[in-house]
Amino acid sequence: MSGAEEAGGGGPATGPTGAVPAGAGAAAGSAAALGEAAGPGIPDEAGLAGARQLQEAAGDPDAPPKKRLRAAEAAEAAAGSGKLEERLYSVLCCTVCLDLPKASVYQCTNGHLMCAGCFIHLLADARLKEEQATCPNCRCEISKSLCCRNLAVEKAVSELPSECGFCLRQFPRSLLERHQKEECQDRVTQCKYKRIGCPWHGPFHELTVHEAACAHPTKTGNELMEILGEMDQSHRKEMQLYNSIFSLLSFEKIGYTEVQFRPYRTDDFITRLYYETPRFTVLSQTWVLKARVNDSERNPNLSCKRTLSFQLLLKSKVTAPLECSFLLLKGPYDDVKISPVIYHFVFTNDSNETDYVPLPIADSVECNKLLAAKNINLRLFLFQIQK
Repeated sequence: MSGAEEAGGGGPATGPTGAVPAGAGAAAGSAAALGEAAGPGIPDEAGLAGARQLQEAAGDPDAPPKKRLRAAEAAEAAAGSGKLEERLYSVLCCTVCLDLPKASVYQCTNGHLMCAGCFIHLLADARLKEEQATCPNCRCEISKSLCCRNLAVEKAVSELPSECGFCLRQFPRSLLERHQKEECQDRVTQCKYKRIGCPWHGPFHELTVHEAACAHPTKTGNELMEILGEMDQSHRKEMQLYNSIFSLLSFEKIGYTEVQFRPYRTDDFITRLYYETPRFTVLSQTWVLKARVNDSERNPNLSCKRTLSFQLLLKSKVTAPLECSFLLLKGPYDDVKISPVIYHFVFTNDSNETDYVPLPIADSVECNKLLAAKNINLRLFLFQIQK
């Protein structure tokens, strides 16, 4: 026996050029594909046996629907489609939530990936606990200055297929949002007569049939007036706010300034985080702003819901009561979402600070953005009410 035959170990015979016959090559390729589909750490024999069972189930009309679907998916995976995407999902996922990032992707100095939401949450938790934020994988220090975005991963993730939640078809993630909002025939939509009270919600492909049979266009004038009256009530508060702002803008004495909240710690046995601005001058008076998290809750880092509240303090002496309206808005270079809320207070030498009032941020996600920042930069408007 020659050395080549000994090395082959009784393998398939080769032709004059050493090529494997087509039938044998196809069989070997199928076995390798099925072995890979079985997953790492599972013997090829077990993968082949499982694949045979799934193939039998796929061809059996009496098999349960779920089993037939799983068999079809396994057969597709065995054929070689989808395997690369599955491996990329595990490589490109966030190391914190283990999900594919939906927007920005950040990486630590050792290259571990974090989605924007988890990255901001880690920085906010570290600020609340007075600790240095660290990567959950390698424990290296992370911050907005130490970490950078990974644009290559963001691009790769945007090209990975993702399933539409309505029609269950696969689309690149970069096109999925447009498909779900504008193109999907199964997307949830509303009747065009919703403004006169129609509550219908349903798939887009049923919209034409519903609108043709909708009873709301045939309602009487009195019925429509009742519906419109209820809708007007929901808009009345919003209009009242804007009318109040326009009224304040007509005052003679108006002042505004950029304020920077800086983080500090209390001197208690269990220190608590609070924020305070340097002294600033508006309307010829000296002021300070303070803020606290979750109304000085003992362990705000253990709470999923996070809020900020603030108070305005008058530091200079006044000869007469000073009645003011004030509101905080986002600064010119921040993207935090703050709804305008007007507060009123009469400042005197004996009563020179307001109660803590809520900072009207949208939700806990926006609060984490502020906590993760080195400082909180906002804009304060003050209106002096003269009688």
